[in-house]
Formats: sequence, C-alpha cells, structure tokens
Amino acid sequence: MVRRTALSLLMGGWFASRLRAEEDYKIRTTSRLVLLDVSVKDAKGGFASGLTREQFKVYENGKPQEITEFANSDIPVTVGLVVDESGSMRPKRPEVVTAALGFITSSNPNDEIFVLHFNEKVYAGLPEDAPFSDDIKKLRTALWLRPAEGRTALYDAILRGLQYLGKGRRDKKTLILISDGGDNVSTHTWKDVEKAVFEDIATIYTIGIFDQDDPERNPEVLKKLAHISGGEAYFPQTLEGIVPICQQIAKDIRTRYTIGYIPSFDNGKGMRHIKVAVSDANKGKLIARTRSAYMFGEEGAE
Repeated sequence: MVRRTALSLLMGGWFASRLRAEEDYKIRTTSRLVLLDVSVKDAKGGFASGLTREQFKVYENGKPQEITEFANSDIPVTVGLVVDESGSMRPKRPEVVTAALGFITSSNPNDEIFVLHFNEKVYAGLPEDAPFSDDIKKLRTALWLRPAEGRTALYDAILRGLQYLGKGRRDKKTLILISDGGDNVSTHTWKDVEKAVFEDIATIYTIGIFDQDDPERNPEVLKKLAHISGGEAYFPQTLEGIVPICQQIAKDIRTRYTIGYIPSFDNGKGMRHIKVAVSDANKGKLIARTRSAYMFGEEGAE
C-alpha cells in the first residue's frame, strides 16, 4: 500500500508539472480575441528578437487597438504539413520528404504536427484516432505513406488542412503547403479557400516547386495565401533549395511574436483590415508581417 501511495504522489507531481508546463505557453483566449502571429525582421532580413509590448502598435481599419495579450517566447504551435502527391511530384518526393523532416527537427519539440497528402483526394498521413504527433519516426512514415499519382486537388487540401488545425490544442496554428502545380480537380473553388483563410487565424507558408513548362502552375495562389494569412511564399530555383527553406520556416515560426486584442463592435460585421507597426531605436528600420485582414462575424472575431 505504501508503494502504491508513493507512486500515486509521484505521478500526481508529474501531471502537475506537465500542467504547469502547458500553462507556460498557453495564451488566454476569448471568443472575441483577435490573435495575431507576427514576424519582425530588420532591414537585412534578420529576425528582430527581444522586443516588448510597448514597441508594437496595432491598427484595425486604421484605428489603434489596445494590446491585451503579448508573448515573445518560443510558443508551441499546431502545424499541418500539406504535401502535393500528384503524379508530377513523383521525382521530387525524396527532396520534399527530406525538407519536411528538416522542418520537424528544427521545430519546437512540443509542437503537435499532422500530415495531409493530396492528389485527386485528400488523405491523412496519421491514424484517425491519433491525427497529431511529435514523434519523428511516425511523421517520417506518414510522409512516405502514399505514392505520387493522379491530379491536383489543391483547394480541397487547403480547406481540409484548416479543418485539421481547428482540432489542435495549441492556440497558434500554422499550415505549410508544398506543391508543384495549380488546382485542376478540386470540388471547392478559390473563393471558398479565400473566405476560409480570412475567417481563420492560421498562418500559411507556401512552397512552390514548379516546372517552368507546366501550364497549370499557379504561383499567384500561393502568394495570396501567404499574404492574407501573414505567412510567406517561397519559390526555390532547385529542389535542393527546399531543405533550407523548411528550416528557415521553422525558425520563423519559433521567433514570431504573439499579439492579441479585443476588437470593437462599432464597425459592424465584415472585413477588418489589420496593420502592425513596430519600432526600436537601436535596431533601425523594422518590418512586421502578419495577416492582412480577417472576417468579423456575428459573434465577434471568428
């Protein structure tokens, strides 16, 4: 009985410490809180770290907002790797998988990650009863799960990725989309995707590995996804360039600032445009990147 009691106390202490660790990177959220994921770089493109709440200003539809939430630490995120597995990706798969694994190993070890593949349909890489993982072996298996074949349901994959993010436990959400072509078979349209991105808090990074002679390639879609959501679009000149890009994205995610504010009902429903300004006399010109707008709905910020 003594041993069982000691074990219970030990396990209770372990669970309590885990709970405290969870709270250390938990952002307080409300139904109306607008939570911005903000990247700040200097004039040379380097990451600007160590900034404080007072150095940021947030504007919504041109009006200054009171910052109610702020974090500048390496907060774990829910991440989705959405990988094109259409037929044209077959010769590119080894480099893509290597790059995705490079991203995983460079990310916060407390991130929860899922994998989606898409060709004519969208497939989950991990089991339905365990859709997220931080286990590199499970994620490697998930990345190699399906053969590359068929056409490209890009829009369907993005929408499914946003749905998966909504199931995650982390307050910050990120999608990384890797594709070599435009959409040619989705049941959804670009308008469906654009609406969903405006209504979501996710940051989207896109990597386009296009064949120059592919008539269906559509880099503008990847640029728009990144711009709307506050992410970044990359177009490497060679397949080998994907690996450092994925490592760069992992670093970007880990050094982003989290800024939250409570929007006013005064402007009514509809599109709200966002601008974030930041200044530091010692760092020179700084450039803040975050989502450009969001949709304010019936119950507040969605």
